[in-house]
Amino acid sequence: MSPHSSRFSSGRLAAALVLLVLAGCAGTSKRVVYDPEEFDSTTTHARGYAATEAQTCEAARRALLSQGYLITAANPDLVTGRKSFQPASEVHVEVEFRVVCARDQAAAKGQRKSIAFVTALQDRYGIKKTNNAASVGVGVIGSLSLPFSSSDDAMVKVASETLTDERFYDRFYALLDRYLVPGAVDEKVEEPAPPVPAVTTPVVPQSAPVTVPLSPPPVPAGTPVEPSPNRG
Repeated sequence: MSPHSSRFSSGRLAAALVLLVLAGCAGTSKRVVYDPEEFDSTTTHARGYAATEAQTCEAARRALLSQGYLITAANPDLVTGRKSFQPASEVHVEVEFRVVCARDQAAAKGQRKSIAFVTALQDRYGIKKTNNAASVGVGVIGSLSLPFSSSDDAMVKVASETLTDERFYDRFYALLDRYLVPGAVDEKVEEPAPPVPAVTTPVVPQSAPVTVPLSPPPVPAGTPVEPSPNRG
């Protein structure tokens, strides 16, 4: 075989290897994690309760407190809490709960119904080590690097994921239900009766009594009339 033909065969072999490598990379590529998101479940991150928004969020706050979560926000319609975990010596995990309480628009008039929208976010942290070389200044020569080094450890976020396990949320919903205000479940709101207007009797002003002067009695006939004395 001539040298020219051997070089040609080697080139074809290298090209074939490159194509095989590219084909292998294309075959092992993974789908993006949000591709299978079908938006078909409405019970994993939401649950309805026969209570007001404030009562539902208060029950969520107590449920998180009972499990050691640090409450970072507590409002009548929003509760957030965080909890730290240490699954390994150099791994740190934080789980943040976010509960949004909204009124159920499909509830009948006069009923207390709300929906708790719950999301749990898991953040994973790892230790990152940074090596720093020491240097010493030496007169005219300048700085001289020595074989001494120090390392700085820093905790950096390496992953963040929204939890989607239905059983995980079901346990939280069951605990939230235990902390609902007694009597709030299936309780109807009684509208207060309108106030009855007070009946007032009109006051009629009384007129002052009229004084009629009395006339002198009549003088019988034949009675002499005494002359009136003369006034000097």
